[in-house]
Amino acid sequence: MSTPFDNILGTVGNTPVVKINKLAPDNVNLYVKLEAFNPMGSVKDRLALGIIEDAERRGTLKPGQTVVEATSGNTGIGLAMVCAQKGYPLVVTMAESFSVERRRLMRFLGAKVVLTPAPLKGSGMLAKAVELAKEHDWFLARQFENEANADMHSNTTAPEILSAFPNGSLDYWVTGYGTGGTLKGVSRVLRKESPNTKVVVCEPANADLLNSGTAQPVTDSGAPSTHPSFNPHPMQGWTPDFISKLTDDAVSQKLIDQLVTVAGPDALRCSRELALQEGIFCGISSGGTFAAALEICKTAPAGSNVLCMLPDTGERYLSTPLFEEIAADMSDDEIALSQSTPGYQFD
Repeated sequence: MSTPFDNILGTVGNTPVVKINKLAPDNVNLYVKLEAFNPMGSVKDRLALGIIEDAERRGTLKPGQTVVEATSGNTGIGLAMVCAQKGYPLVVTMAESFSVERRRLMRFLGAKVVLTPAPLKGSGMLAKAVELAKEHDWFLARQFENEANADMHSNTTAPEILSAFPNGSLDYWVTGYGTGGTLKGVSRVLRKESPNTKVVVCEPANADLLNSGTAQPVTDSGAPSTHPSFNPHPMQGWTPDFISKLTDDAVSQKLIDQLVTVAGPDALRCSRELALQEGIFCGISSGGTFAAALEICKTAPAGSNVLCMLPDTGERYLSTPLFEEIAADMSDDEIALSQSTPGYQFD
């Protein structure tokens, strides 16, 4: 019998680890951590709760103060949940290129969404959030540099992984990066508690910011500008057009063992195959991370345990290329099935 939660925020974390049976090689144990089981459907629920409650403890977020943040969607959705439950107004800045489902979900939860021009990319929406925070004296969540983001993963995600793979039994941990919170927060704990676990980080083949070896450029004010290796890619939430501070920390602290690049079509294919063959419904960034995990499995020693992070659900990708071949109307095969019995047909 489960114990009732005091409110929705108590359901953040403790997401399941699930074995892959059909898509994995026979000689390797491949698992996924399903962050879609968080209440708002993504890993970003963790950082949203962590950042807000850290700010409350520090007194940097005042009762009733407006929270503002730049997001590709999932952080904003998580923040909208937390702010709704705790009673904070929320304003989100988001580049117009991200899927419309995301902005509608945030507005449904009470947030205001300020769109920024797509050509200005992620660095543009971040600059807009900073501008709004300064003008209106709002609390800026700063997900890309806020240590509370990484701390939340050190305190929740990492212990969950260690519990699932005790005594150093996890050989590879595979993740993408966006804010870098999951990467930094989990990898530093693995380094200490499971030092033989190799940390594998994946990024888009046409936006291989870390793999390029080029340092992140900044503006005169110290804000990140578009990295020269960035090109638009379909993995929303993965790899913005700049290397965040938290991600750079993971690099400088030598927490990464291997980099794997993933092509957009492979991310889309893997997301679809997870649904069709494993019954796991996830987004494009999850498909990308899974594609990288499959590459690791090809060369991993027999019997290796590989854990892949799946950051979110597929429902917020309905208007993206992930669903472009999924029709709303019946196909010829479905019409033929309908006509195979005499009743309940359309005229």
